Amino acid sequence: MNHLSSVLDFVPLSPAQLLAAGGRQATTPAALVGGTPVLWVGEPFATPGRGFWAKLEGHNPGGIKDRAALYMVQAARERGQLLAGARIVESTSGTLGLGLALAGIAYGHPVSVVTDPGMEPQVAGLLRAYGAEIHTVSEPHPAGGWQQARRERVGELLAAYPDAWCPDQYNNPDNVAAYRPLAHELVAQLGRVDTLVVSVGTGGHSAGVGRVLRGFFPALRVVGVDTCGSTIFGQPAGTRLMRGLGSSIYPGNVAYELFDEVHWVAAPEAVWAARALANTQYATGGWSVGAVALVARWIARTCAAEDRIAVVFPDGPHRYVSTVFDDDWCRTHQLLGHTPAEDPLEIERPADTVVSRWARCRTVERPHPALGTEPAGSGLVGVTR
Repeated sequence: MNHLSSVLDFVPLSPAQLLAAGGRQATTPAALVGGTPVLWVGEPFATPGRGFWAKLEGHNPGGIKDRAALYMVQAARERGQLLAGARIVESTSGTLGLGLALAGIAYGHPVSVVTDPGMEPQVAGLLRAYGAEIHTVSEPHPAGGWQQARRERVGELLAAYPDAWCPDQYNNPDNVAAYRPLAHELVAQLGRVDTLVVSVGTGGHSAGVGRVLRGFFPALRVVGVDTCGSTIFGQPAGTRLMRGLGSSIYPGNVAYELFDEVHWVAAPEAVWAARALANTQYATGGWSVGAVALVARWIARTCAAEDRIAVVFPDGPHRYVSTVFDDDWCRTHQLLGHTPAEDPLEIERPADTVVSRWARCRTVERPHPALGTEPAGSGLVGVTR
């Protein structure tokens, strides 16, 4: 059937039928979190006859981290760690901040977010509109970069507000538990998942979704997607432009034992994929979406035709209008005109090669015994959400 004719062929409905056919109803914005759709992403983005299912977490009010923010706040309140009306303080580059602003409104808590100059103006404007207080660090930490500078400012705010509470998204196990419903949604929507492709930043959604799906499907292949310059999987710290994935620390929530392989994606490659998705699918996002889509596109081409691939798109495109989707900004950062290679660079171990373009490694190890510490000499531009 022609899609246009199906839209135009209007059949009058009674009021009762209109009510029954109506969309999802909620009495609070927090009740809209979860239950996000999946979309088949095939050609022309993917190879003809191949493709993957994308979980569109941008359909949450603020993005995927609405799930974690609400869950962490509710759990802390129930345990008595977060007192009624007490301030929530956290380091974020955007998406968790939006989720915490939602949780603050839902549960009656003032919210202070600590960020750096890389936060997109759209996100900063939304956070202020939602009532959050923004603290922007002005200088990177000499050893730990912007991420450590933000963490130290969080410590100062916690000292200034004795009853304040910090979710500590990098090490809080509630950040992992929050994503169990997402995994259950994928099982209900797809029936079977053979490969899961997820970006890795704090480690929350990759661990929460991956562990549950592995329980349903023991042979599940879990593919982690990181960014060049991130230390999470054993690469040395480097300058990072991409936000929302990667890290300059070793988050305690990363479930290294889950991953069958890891891919690193460079910023120009993620921009190419995000823009290609927008142009061919009308469904896209920013850095994380571009990175996971690039990897999933390759997996769909190289795996068995019958394999069912699930990919988590953490957010939508709107916060990236002034960065990923702005030609002038991308030209300034030399991000345009870089078509990714057909296949990733293969490396044996993360410590063997410092990667600067899309690369793949099937040896996944915990890279550092002291999780949560900062490696020396990071000098970062970007940070995890």
